[in-house]
Amino acid sequence: MIPLDDRGLLLGDGLFETMLALDGAIPLVEAHLDRLAAGCGALGLPALDREAARALCLSAPPPAGRAAVRLTVTAGSGGRGLDRPAQIAPRLRATAALSTPIETPATLIIARTRRNEGSLASRLKTLAYLDNVLARAEATAAGADEAVMLNNAGHLACAAAANLFWIDGERLLTPALDCGVLAGITRARVLAAARSWEIEVLEIAADSARLAGADGVFLTNSLIGVRPVSRLGGRILAPHPLTERLRGVFSSPA
Repeated sequence: MIPLDDRGLLLGDGLFETMLALDGAIPLVEAHLDRLAAGCGALGLPALDREAARALCLSAPPPAGRAAVRLTVTAGSGGRGLDRPAQIAPRLRATAALSTPIETPATLIIARTRRNEGSLASRLKTLAYLDNVLARAEATAAGADEAVMLNNAGHLACAAAANLFWIDGERLLTPALDCGVLAGITRARVLAAARSWEIEVLEIAADSARLAGADGVFLTNSLIGVRPVSRLGGRILAPHPLTERLRGVFSSPA
């Protein structure tokens, strides 16, 4: 049970990771723990107890099938208002839910809700995800699957729950991290794969017009792998060979 005075509940003071489990195993658990540990350091939380976190993660998923495991760390209880207690006692929780693979391409809109690239939280998986919730609600209301979020400078940042990529000729592009982008684990793997195939990769600040002229667009996260985009607003996007190649590598069960 989470006490009513938990700072994660009251203030969003904490972090989380969502990872893919296959038949009880979590292939990328160490990468997720690395990111969570770095986030704890960035937010001034006590060092992550990796052994406890790993054990919780591995105890959460069912022994068979595909599941999403969420590991949450909060700043615990205590403190008056915004001030943390002198001695922080973090709480760790892990939950799991069945996760069906998504086989269909995504449809996107550009959200009105902006991402605050000036905030440290925009580059971490904090518990304060309200802007993402609002952006996804915009997409749902418009009959789309996902919403592309711009930052306060009008530059592309991400989708509500995914990193964003687009293809321009022979080049693969994605918003730079300082645009207010989470350093996604699948994002990093896609960038590494593309570079190993000698594809030019650019991490840039760009406005939404760059998407309007893209030859292909796709989304990435730990659960969807690589998901192609078939429509952006009113524009239909055809499948792209590079997206399909990446999808074959990162959307498989392994």
